[in-house]
Amino acid sequence: MSGEAPRGPGGFDTTVANIARMNDYFLGGKDNFAADREAADRLFAIAPEIKDMVVENRRFLGRAVRYLCARGVRQFIDVSAGLPTRNNTHQVARSQDPRSVTVYVDDDPVVLSHARAILVDSASSSVIEGDILHPRELLDRCRDDGLIDFDRPVAVIILGALQFIPHSDEPFKSVALLRDMLPGGSHLALSHAVFDNRPDAVTPVEDVYRALLNRPGENAARTLDDVRPFFDGFDLAEPGLVPLRAWRPDRPVDTAPPKGIWMAGGIGRKP
Repeated sequence: MSGEAPRGPGGFDTTVANIARMNDYFLGGKDNFAADREAADRLFAIAPEIKDMVVENRRFLGRAVRYLCARGVRQFIDVSAGLPTRNNTHQVARSQDPRSVTVYVDDDPVVLSHARAILVDSASSSVIEGDILHPRELLDRCRDDGLIDFDRPVAVIILGALQFIPHSDEPFKSVALLRDMLPGGSHLALSHAVFDNRPDAVTPVEDVYRALLNRPGENAARTLDDVRPFFDGFDLAEPGLVPLRAWRPDRPVDTAPPKGIWMAGGIGRKP
């Protein structure tokens, strides 16, 4: 029909930028369109280091999953993981122990479509619709479908997702509720953009994402101290909540300079 917005293979409007496809562009992937690249380039103009932040976030994922596997965790729930790329959670976990099980959770139809297509033949990986703001429904689905055994520890991974959830949606309350429903010995792995060293970037970066998410006036910007309460009730593993490059690096590296990788991460264990 004339005048209809262009559609991608999954029937999605390709003229509207999508955060998952923007991250794919940051990572050098091909599952993105002109609108995604244009929005990403607006962010580049504000803070060119954002691309490095996305790359470091993926590297942190690999280190985090290996750390968790070394502590006996074999069940992973990856919330808002984004589009599948290389070294996904299930791939890293299975490289450590083929018996590892991963459940991907997302509410983005673009992500769900791609993930289900890629994981269709993977018996140890599942994809379900859900989000961190509805933790009870999320965990009930994992339990009712027999995807996760809640008599054993579980690792919940939330990387680079909470930073898009405004304060008004009470994400801390949702993470606390999820924590309370997890068995003892479970872990939370989390990363989050922090603006301590880039206060000048708060307004322009937030403006781009507010427009993408159609949330005018909403604020989700946080500092390192603002992010710490997500780990309330967890015992933080060393070295704590720190810049991503400083969290158990595979080899000695310089931590981020003041205007470098302004993203922090950490892992906590529920006693």
